[in-house]
Amino acid sequence: MMRLKTKLDSGDFLVMAEMLPPKGVDVSSMLAAADKVKGRVDSFVVPEMSNAVMRMSSLGGALLLKNRGLESVVQVCCRDRNRLALQGDLLAAGALGVSTVMAVTGDNIGYGDHHTARAVDDVSLMELLRGIGELQEGRDMAGVELAGSPRFLVGSTWTVTGNGGASPADLEQLDRLMEAGVEFFVTQPVFDMQWLAGVMKSLGDRKVRIVPTVLLLKSLGMARYIDRHLEHVGIPAYLLRLIQKSPDRTNDCVKIAADTIKSLRDEGAAGVLVSTIGWEDKLPRILDRIK
Repeated sequence: MMRLKTKLDSGDFLVMAEMLPPKGVDVSSMLAAADKVKGRVDSFVVPEMSNAVMRMSSLGGALLLKNRGLESVVQVCCRDRNRLALQGDLLAAGALGVSTVMAVTGDNIGYGDHHTARAVDDVSLMELLRGIGELQEGRDMAGVELAGSPRFLVGSTWTVTGNGGASPADLEQLDRLMEAGVEFFVTQPVFDMQWLAGVMKSLGDRKVRIVPTVLLLKSLGMARYIDRHLEHVGIPAYLLRLIQKSPDRTNDCVKIAADTIKSLRDEGAAGVLVSTIGWEDKLPRILDRIK
């Protein structure tokens, strides 16, 4: 937590990278990808079964990275566990030294690969955040005193639905999350700097740390699909044209990601979360370009 907390408090630009845990027990690829950018990434966010696809748990992946000397962020997800299991995972994370957590609701379970699975959703995101606060105050969600309390840096996701900036409903949600103890917010993927500038302006005098997601595109088809179907995410037409005309689309997609990171830094974002969704081997090339 020290590195993330120190950088956030100092205003230094934070670079986090998403690191997918494996669907299996062979962790060699995940650890090799993380090792290649050790010292260049401030922390690795390990998703909790993103897109509702069954993988190794976030806590397991985060501990593997921590044991390798890498700072990691564990996700706790309302979708998959009841309040007993969520609190148990949080206590385990705190005791084992993973001290940055991201509380998330979880993607719709219908997107995933286990079509007969049932979502748990025992607690809402706000209830989970209040529960994290209670654990840090030394009691569980039933009010029972703990034998030692964890200390966490708490993050969450924030989806902006407004077109020219955050809507009143978006800002109300942001304020509620801040009151519940969230210290940094990861947004949906950002490709349009004008859109981000509108969001930052709409924040007013709120002292809030916004960490946009930078998604590495893999192809023109992927970019078009996101632009057409991913709600509240738009890709400017000039980027689609650039990818379409490119003789080396992988290289240009890496360049787009790096240029987006540099622009976000200039726009005053607290940092970025780089999401490569299976192309973790491209992380060094992205980081080389942003220096």
